[in-house]
Amino acid sequence: MEGWKFLASRLYLLLFRANTCLAKHVRNLDMDVILSQTVLPNTSESATVKPERKRYRAESSTPPQNVVRRKVSSVEMSSYQGLDAILKNWHFDPHSLSVRLVKGEDGRDVIQMRVDLGVLQMETNGRPDGQEMDGNQTFLDALLEAEKGDPEFVMSEKQCFEADREFVQFYHRRISWLRLEHYHRAVEDADHTLALMDVCRDHSPEEEWTMSHEQYRPFVLFHRTQAAALASLDDSSPDDAVKEINQGLDAVRAVFEEHEATDEFESDEMVQQLIRLRESIRNEYEVGESLQERLATAVREEQYELAAKLRDELARKQAH
Repeated sequence: MEGWKFLASRLYLLLFRANTCLAKHVRNLDMDVILSQTVLPNTSESATVKPERKRYRAESSTPPQNVVRRKVSSVEMSSYQGLDAILKNWHFDPHSLSVRLVKGEDGRDVIQMRVDLGVLQMETNGRPDGQEMDGNQTFLDALLEAEKGDPEFVMSEKQCFEADREFVQFYHRRISWLRLEHYHRAVEDADHTLALMDVCRDHSPEEEWTMSHEQYRPFVLFHRTQAAALASLDDSSPDDAVKEINQGLDAVRAVFEEHEATDEFESDEMVQQLIRLRESIRNEYEVGESLQERLATAVREEQYELAAKLRDELARKQAH
């Protein structure tokens, strides 16, 4: 539990740099409630202290002078391929996440994120870098294939490295989808990250590496819950939006319970953000309490007869 508190405290120091852009969905919502909450690009799920690993370096020696001279000459004669025009017309704002959806040379959609030293470009389908991994669309798929062959396999150093790369890539694309208000796509990328976390947890070579990712599970669930709720609002279903938030809160609570940190759940900043978002949606769209919420209230207030009736009503609805 103490280890979890330490990891959580590190996480919360990184978390909340608000970028609010969703007023079109909920006219009068408190903008502090609304997503997207993002962190700086170097605070992704895998940007954390990891166990020391061996660093392999290829054997090399200084090449002959004439080889160096020819290489330099080739660079000097090459055509200009700088990013000056892009960077000049798209200034970096350290206080806001700058993302745009543009067309590639072949007409495909690509995401671009403006960062301090340039631009990140991501594919919209498959892996953000557009690469296949051992014939699979993503490294998660490659790990799932390995799991089929050996359900008890332990990830190698190379596999851990590739998993870290995929965590980072999907983190950047997830917050990009949130900023672009493509909420269904943000949910897809959050689900991918959660599934990758599951596989890494099940086949991790050591506990420290496992926790370097598990400490961010509530944060990924936080993003997923906001995206799912706002996707429901896009589909004109405030009731479903509230339901998504409640389900997300249950998922976050389960993580706290697993790490024996239940007492910290109610005061958690992400939990408070989700509750404020839920109540704002309720007030704006006049959404009442769900059966499950009414049941929880009845149990908490020891109204057992009412609780029994609500359980029966909930069971009937679930049966249909």
